[in-house]
Amino acid sequence: MKAENKKILILGINYAPELTGIGRYTGEMGEWLSSNGYQCTVVTSFPYYPNWKVQEPYSGNFYKKEVLNDGSLVLYRCPLYVPKEPGGLKRIIHEATFFMSSFFVVFYLLFKPKHQHIFSIAPPFHLGFLALFYRLFKGGKINYHIQDLQIEAARDLKVVKAGFVFRILFAMERFILKRVDSISSISTGMLQKIALKSKREPGFFPNWVDTIKFFPLDDRSELKKDWGFLPGDKIVLYSGSIGEKQGLDALVDIAVKCKDRSHIKFIICGTGPYKQKLEKLAMDKGAGNLSFLPLQESDVFNRFLNFADVHLVLQKNEASDLVMPSKLTTILSAGGLVIATAGEGSSLYKDIMQHRMGILIPPEDNNSLFEAILKACEGDYVAERTNARTYAENYLNKEVILKRMSDTILVG
Repeated sequence: MKAENKKILILGINYAPELTGIGRYTGEMGEWLSSNGYQCTVVTSFPYYPNWKVQEPYSGNFYKKEVLNDGSLVLYRCPLYVPKEPGGLKRIIHEATFFMSSFFVVFYLLFKPKHQHIFSIAPPFHLGFLALFYRLFKGGKINYHIQDLQIEAARDLKVVKAGFVFRILFAMERFILKRVDSISSISTGMLQKIALKSKREPGFFPNWVDTIKFFPLDDRSELKKDWGFLPGDKIVLYSGSIGEKQGLDALVDIAVKCKDRSHIKFIICGTGPYKQKLEKLAMDKGAGNLSFLPLQESDVFNRFLNFADVHLVLQKNEASDLVMPSKLTTILSAGGLVIATAGEGSSLYKDIMQHRMGILIPPEDNNSLFEAILKACEGDYVAERTNARTYAENYLNKEVILKRMSDTILVG
């Protein structure tokens, strides 16, 4: 069957115009498929991540249908509960409300022409049940694409503490994994864990990057003026979700320790439930060399990545190979120097070590993070920056990965 005759259904809680996280990748996948001959239908929510508030102009809507790309991309946006401060129980309710509201759209689609392929994006893992429900009545092949090992992460990070809850959740997940037509994920470490619990061989489709849109610039020092810094300043950047789990309070302490090194400036860019508390902490401790910036718009984001001298990719030790930092792809494509906290043996650790494209330190080791920042600001890391860009071109190219996904999954 030709691509132009195939209808694709995507089920995912996050979607464009979210600029970070899973929504960015699911959005780019839907856009690519609809621009390459497929008729694409997406069941998703209103954009809320990472600020945990429905963005304008979507606030106040109940359900909303959007028709894009001359009709080849149709979005059904479903209402959901969005907590201001997501915790264990609130997160469960948040995902449950989307499951219930999206069920009605999936039921409605049973009376529309059949979709030959269904992508179910996890998390939330239980969207796989909606895909199975649709297939029961309409047929089609399900690909279950895992961006985070959600249940393991919730267990290891102690988001939920009741052991019996996890026994139920893992049983539900096993039910899905045994019945979908194919499984895929984004890192080699996650693939190994999925293979062990599913007894199946998942496909490898890493999160990609548009290497044409994100690339190294020559005038990096001059770019600093655009954000109010001096050309000689060394910029240490954390960009992404600002939550309590990121351990960003340690960055406030490191900024205070660096106050006598006036050329080193710290930036925390993004939004999230912990941002106001972090701003207050920085003010109370006198971290005047630490600035807070909002998420940058896509049209300036490549310049923004290039003006930073050091990029921080911070993970808890428990999260190794359960989640993969989505921000990493654009940093590498822009030739950024990464300081990454990664457990030895994790996919992130192996990739950075093997390709010599950054500095590795143990998770949750603040002294090592402080020393690595000083080292990165004073040393010569041209080779690591070049290696990062080469890795992005060779392994993370958006067109190559999405074409391979199309050729591998969307067959028959």
